[in-house]
Amino acid sequence: MLTLPDSLRDAFKEPLGPVTTDAAELLAGAAETRGERVAPDAPIVAVGDVVTYHLREAGRVPDVALIDGKTEREAVDAAIESALAAADDRRIRVENPAASLSAELLSALAAALADADPVIIEVTGEEDLAALPAILAAPDGSSVVYGQPGEGMVRVPVTPESRAEARELFEALDGDVEAAYEALGRIPDDDR
Repeated sequence: MLTLPDSLRDAFKEPLGPVTTDAAELLAGAAETRGERVAPDAPIVAVGDVVTYHLREAGRVPDVALIDGKTEREAVDAAIESALAAADDRRIRVENPAASLSAELLSALAAALADADPVIIEVTGEEDLAALPAILAAPDGSSVVYGQPGEGMVRVPVTPESRAEARELFEALDGDVEAAYEALGRIPDDDR
């Protein structure tokens, strides 16, 4: 549905927020964002196996987790794989090719965000670009957490400002952006 053009690859290498290796610090920041936005139930969305594992190990099951069994294009280690396989969260399986966002992934993300219970979206392919639609679809006060290769975890507080930045990148992808918004179940406000 949407693909990352080569001309945008560098834009996606810059983190959308601060990088940390401390899951407790990250979770404290997420709690602060929920409080500032008066959104005590605002979800945490984790994009990536290692990020999901670290949040769970720190005592916080992400409301939505997108995993693909890989980290930096290599299989995750056995401890992470078995810990995530043992999680009893509801699971949705989707296909999503590398450097793309499929309608299947976008629809699953919308469904997972609407679910009151934690959901793991198991991606065959790659989930690397899923932070963008997560920022667009999650309510204000949420946190979207993804891995920054070789550095740590990035937490993006969902605010009108971060949503506008994500929207700009999302709309720069190649493909049918209107249909992608429909699959995501969210037509953005004109917040520019």
